[in-house]
Amino acid sequence: MAKALQGIRVLEMTIAVAGPVCCHILGDMGAEVIKVEEPMSRARTPMHLPKPVEGAPDHPYNRVVNFNELNRSKRLLSLNVAKPEGRDIYLKLAAQCDVMVENFAPRVVGNLGIDYESVKKVNPGIIYVSMPAFGKTGPYKDRGSYGPGIDAMSGISHLTGYPEGAPGKPANFFCDQNAGLHAAFAILTALRHKRRTGEGQYIEMSMLEGELQAVAPAIMDVTLNGREGNRVGNRHHWYAPHGVYPCAGEDRWAAIAVTSDEQWQALCGAIGRTDLAADPRYTKQADRHAHQEPLDDAISAWTKDLEPYEVQKRLQAVGVPAGAVLQVDELFSDPQLQHRGSFAWADHPELGPFPHTRTAWISKQGNYGVTPAGPTFGSANDRVLRELLSMSSGEIDELVSAGVTSYEPVGGGEGRGH
Repeated sequence: MAKALQGIRVLEMTIAVAGPVCCHILGDMGAEVIKVEEPMSRARTPMHLPKPVEGAPDHPYNRVVNFNELNRSKRLLSLNVAKPEGRDIYLKLAAQCDVMVENFAPRVVGNLGIDYESVKKVNPGIIYVSMPAFGKTGPYKDRGSYGPGIDAMSGISHLTGYPEGAPGKPANFFCDQNAGLHAAFAILTALRHKRRTGEGQYIEMSMLEGELQAVAPAIMDVTLNGREGNRVGNRHHWYAPHGVYPCAGEDRWAAIAVTSDEQWQALCGAIGRTDLAADPRYTKQADRHAHQEPLDDAISAWTKDLEPYEVQKRLQAVGVPAGAVLQVDELFSDPQLQHRGSFAWADHPELGPFPHTRTAWISKQGNYGVTPAGPTFGSANDRVLRELLSMSSGEIDELVSAGVTSYEPVGGGEGRGH
């Protein structure tokens, strides 16, 4: 069964995480995504890589795990757009695409000659998406940034951490995934608009503004209540008890969140502390919030001899929100994720079976999953140069000799495995 975006061609010129996330979502939904990669963009022998599968070519640069996850459902075109021949090829390819996505600082695409105005000249109906860190206007328009910088400037780092500690970064960078999802959604709406009107458009997706959505409650609290958000660790601003509690074993935890007086009574019964349920200091939510330390001690005394899943099972059985705090390797054996098929295993030619995080939605029409696995270097070269642009073998050989394209990374030596 055809996927929703089958027949849509996307030209991707992105780095890092946010842009690749946006485009692999489109690829997962059936679009043909051609990602442009500069021939010298990565090391030939990255470090800390898994071994190749038996009988497969030993190309270390194709086994970078994070790269394969971020760029699944795509093909890679090796192209040096900084060279005039490379720019011409890029524009000829853009003329045959429905969407272009880039996430560079504004000056970069302008200097390369692949900005919106340049691409629009060869393809008036293009949907051109820019994903700058701070937007393409204003005092920060020429600045670039990675996830930690955006997290910090959005206020989310200030809200992350413990009251007695410094601001902290999230374990993963919310802004990257968030911006990728926002941009993919915008592209879907633009494709619908184009289908109805024939019009392309330019879309600017500021990563900073995208992450403001995640701190909206704190913004509302400042504007409406005059309260500045503060770090509360694993606790909640008004619910209690609320936190993670130690369980049997090394670094094992369970999360518990009591959000009503009824849940509080049920929790006391489950942990065998009916005396706490009868204590007037803890009867109401506000009172419990004011006396969290003794409550956390009582709950920890009960959880410390139980496995996390056992805590989850016992408390959920009486209506108390609770869940095991899973380590990453446990996700593969979690019964809910197993049942849902939350990991899409794709067979990579040099890595073997590789688990990708499946798109979070499931469609009865089959618009989910991963197709195909992460791409090998230069996997789109022949598709673009021979099929789409009708270039001869001799012409392609000349491009290779001139450093405009390549079928393996050029130089680069050793580097990190991502």
